[in-house]
Amino acid sequence: MGTAFLFPGQGSQSVGMGHALFEQYPEARERFEAAHAAMDVDLLALMFGTDTSVSDPDEALKQTAVTQPALYTHSLAAMAVLTSHGVTPDMAAGHSLGEYSALAAVGALSFEDGLRIVKRRGELMAEAGERRPGSMAAVLGAEDEEIEAVCTAVTDEGDGVVQPANFNAPGQIVISGDAEAVDAAGDRISGRTIPLPVSGAFHSPLMDYARDGLAEVIDAVGIQRPSCPVYLNVTAEPTTDPDEIRTRLLEQLNAPVRWAQSVRTMHRDGATRFVEVGAGTVLQGLVRRTLDADVETVGGGTPEEISALVD
Repeated sequence: MGTAFLFPGQGSQSVGMGHALFEQYPEARERFEAAHAAMDVDLLALMFGTDTSVSDPDEALKQTAVTQPALYTHSLAAMAVLTSHGVTPDMAAGHSLGEYSALAAVGALSFEDGLRIVKRRGELMAEAGERRPGSMAAVLGAEDEEIEAVCTAVTDEGDGVVQPANFNAPGQIVISGDAEAVDAAGDRISGRTIPLPVSGAFHSPLMDYARDGLAEVIDAVGIQRPSCPVYLNVTAEPTTDPDEIRTRLLEQLNAPVRWAQSVRTMHRDGATRFVEVGAGTVLQGLVRRTLDADVETVGGGTPEEISALVD
């Protein structure tokens, strides 16, 4: 039985995330405190909901520059506990921001370097969203090919750019781009379209502003060969090559996240158990929607979930 560790991205955060890990496990607390010391904001107070100066804790945690380091830190804190108990994966993948968590979890990035990148990535993506505002929408019940064709047609008409941003599961795709183009594509696609409350058009050309800054910080860190294959968002294929990892991390900024394809490829390569390491249960649900096969999906982000994994 092959075990795949999955690491969540934006949308999985919630106020209170990680607090029980912080309280119960010294290995987790060390990670939380290291991340807190490296941030310009009171990261732990924002994660745990203890900042009394914040009128809307949920909204404060949703800010891209906060969300990304928060999710990364929670995942790596949980991973530290799992590793200390000898629980390791045969393969790994992360959804968007979660790809950095996956790489740090299996040794391709140090915890500190990964945090440095995601902190800067969150800042740059927030700035890109302010400089060129866009929107994203979930499309339910339409085929991948139809969505791709409609996005291409709308973009070719010249009223803005729109493209698939996340292939999350069959019949669950996210599109991203200029607001008018996203609306136009949504009007033509046969499925139901739901606008998403995001601060930018992630995984689209509207993130181009962030590219040079992200390249600078990625180029400045060391990338090692990971302890197991990592299935990359851009290719949906496994790699342990540090040079490819570096290249694909930059491409991932404005390329679609091929999550459903990655899940299928992991299953093809022997994964029968999928463990979501970090906040929430979003990825477990996407695995179940994507694979008809009899696979196990479990969480690995709370003390109760971790206890079940290490027993």
